[in-house]
Amino acid sequence: MVDTNIKGLLTMTRLVVPGMVARGRGHVINIGSVAGDAAYAGGNVYCATKAAVKTLTDGLRIDVADTAVRVTNVKPGLVQTNFSTTRFHGDNERADGVYKGIQPLTGGDIADVAFYAASAPAHVQIAEVLVLATHQASGSVVKRK
Repeated sequence: MVDTNIKGLLTMTRLVVPGMVARGRGHVINIGSVAGDAAYAGGNVYCATKAAVKTLTDGLRIDVADTAVRVTNVKPGLVQTNFSTTRFHGDNERADGVYKGIQPLTGGDIADVAFYAASAPAHVQIAEVLVLATHQASGSVVKRK
């Protein structure tokens, strides 16, 4: 998680942002998480990496504020992906339980949000978007049927 969520983000940022600045345009859209706002039981490292995504994104936005480069942090809540299967070491039954009784978000839902941010007029910077499933109130409050 540290390699992907922090080191990967830093590496890609260093590779692409200088070109954006030189061209006078660009948009960095990072995928954070509601977990970056508040930790939850059993998720300490994941939550810490997503908190890092938030602060790195905020810092980058500050650093490029004198340019036309926009910086957005999309922070999803419950999105049904293979993340839960990986988190629970291949235990599909336990992974499926994460989404039981709720209609989770999909990868397509998050892509739509990123597209919306990228499609905004050049003078509009959508700094941060928290995207939750309808019955998810926060990272740890979910009302299940």
